[in-house]
Amino acid sequence: MATNNDTYTSPLVERNAGPEMIRLFSPQTKFSTWRRLWLELARAQQKLGLAITDEQLDEMAAHLEDIDFSAAAEFEKQFRHDVMAHVHTFGRAAPKAAPIIHLGATSCYVGDNADLLLLRQGMRILAGKLACLIDRLATFAGQWRDLPTLGFTHYQPAQLTTVGKRACLWCQEFTLDLAELEHRIETLPFRGVKGTTGTQASFLALFDGDADKVEKLDAMVAEAFGFSRRCTVTGQTYPRKLDTMAVNTLALIAQSAHKMCNDIRLLANLKEIEEPFETSQIGSSAMAYKRNPMRCERATALSRLVLSLATSPAMTAAEQWLERTLDDSANRRVVLPEAFLATDGILRILINVASGLVVYPQVIAAHVAAELPFMATENILMAAVQQGADRQEAHELIRQHSQAAAHAVKAEGLPN
Repeated sequence: MATNNDTYTSPLVERNAGPEMIRLFSPQTKFSTWRRLWLELARAQQKLGLAITDEQLDEMAAHLEDIDFSAAAEFEKQFRHDVMAHVHTFGRAAPKAAPIIHLGATSCYVGDNADLLLLRQGMRILAGKLACLIDRLATFAGQWRDLPTLGFTHYQPAQLTTVGKRACLWCQEFTLDLAELEHRIETLPFRGVKGTTGTQASFLALFDGDADKVEKLDAMVAEAFGFSRRCTVTGQTYPRKLDTMAVNTLALIAQSAHKMCNDIRLLANLKEIEEPFETSQIGSSAMAYKRNPMRCERATALSRLVLSLATSPAMTAAEQWLERTLDDSANRRVVLPEAFLATDGILRILINVASGLVVYPQVIAAHVAAELPFMATENILMAAVQQGADRQEAHELIRQHSQAAAHAVKAEGLPN
């Protein structure tokens, strides 16, 4: 029998994502959400006049969480169909309701609507962590707003900025990401009750061609799950472009994280700023003196993973044929959870880093002093022009003298 140590498990679960996100994409959450979808469909159908009893609804409601996964696995071996396996598993737990479970529905009624519910909740989890990160960076920026430091363009010393101002650059990017994430949460539509090809034909048959009742059914189920928007038109699935939009939004977070962490890694090499480093932490198994920025390195690694995953939903959306093709399924089962788990891990790391960044003002001051004569040249240029000099001629003179001074510093090791 396999044990935990001889079976592959995702490092995203073991090492990176938080408990809330891990639970969100668990089989328990997925399939209990399917059962809630079946229950709300039946409740709405009863209210609109179908012959569904309170006893059947109560029985369904009593068995939303107690899923017999072994039975579902056996049914899936028999049927080669995961949705029907869970229809029968639910029916076994609620036998009086078994005849009306999944009535009029297609597999995408539970599969797609559940995915949209998970995407929305996943984005809400990330939004909370993103807001926390923004708060920590804002606190750090306020604390160090007045400490002058070298700016860098092309990773060469440039005009002065402050440690706090630089942190505002990071903070601003995450603020843009949060706005986009909140927009996605607000505008995400529900697939709803659309039938096998989006025509609602099965539900029209159930309600004897009463289109008003079918429209009400769609609206009632969407409302039960807190969606104010519904897909106006679908094939069998919701537009896979919605997956692209969601994962692209996570990729925005990954871009911002990668930029911030790269900056911290560069500054750590200069010994100006470091991520937290615990008392007993080991930087290298060989070089005992090292303080490697492993948190930021891990966040950049995960960020590249998210950026690479973001290409997959776009290709899946482009590949869909006519009303539906199943070559999306195996891909989405991997890409969507992994993108959310990885982004959750990124934000957990960054909150930790931003909460404990270490600043070395004396090192920063020494670097400023070493470059200060060069920093003064822009002010000298402005002063020269104010005194009547030709801007271009003054620029050339300053350039020649600056390059000569830089050569002395670099080639001869002289002070600036």
